[in-house]
Order: sequence, then C-alpha cells, then structure tokens
Amino acid sequence: MKKPMKPTRKYKKTGNRISEVVYETAKDLYAADAIDKTTMHEFDALCLPEVPRYTPEQIQTIRARCKCSQAVFAKYLNVSASSLKQWEIGTKKPAGVACKLLNIIDTKGLEALI
Repeated sequence: MKKPMKPTRKYKKTGNRISEVVYETAKDLYAADAIDKTTMHEFDALCLPEVPRYTPEQIQTIRARCKCSQAVFAKYLNVSASSLKQWEIGTKKPAGVACKLLNIIDTKGLEALI
C-alpha cells in the first residue's frame, strides 16, 4: 500500500527546473518507502528559501511602510530600540531570528506577527 505523502515544507521555486524535479522525485521515493523520513527531511531543508540579509536602508523602508516608530517596531521584533537604531545606521546587522522576522514583515506585513 502506497504511503500518502503529507505535504512537507513549502519549498522555494528556484526557477531551477532540475532542483524542482529532484525534489518531486524525492517526494515520490518517500511515498514509495524507498527513502526514509530523515532523508526526506534533508531534502526539505535543502529546499527552504534563504533568508535575505537586510541593508540599513531596507530596514528603514520596512519600518516606514509599517508606520512605526523605532521603539514600537523594535517591540514587534522583540529587540531593544537601541539595536534597531544600530541596524538602521549600519553599525550592527540583524542576524538569525531577527532577519527571519524582518523577512516575514517585509513579505507579509506586520499583521503576520500580530
């Protein structure tokens, strides 16, 4: 009996047809029990979109689009207002989860965090 393939993580359409075909093949192999769950998770991880790094100007633009002060926007990101200010002037760069949150706000709007 063929095991149904649960939707795995949403993968990035890279425009690279070969990557997309390899991923679809891996899903089919998993459904046929030819590869295990761990291997399928590795394919999932390879297909996750990269989180962009934001320039100070881009961070300011995102915040301006949200119509927030630095203090309020920092609270949404769960960082200090000082950190946000340093990102916006370029003395520090956001990393990790902060970049991911900026990406979510940039693509889906501040409402995605509320």
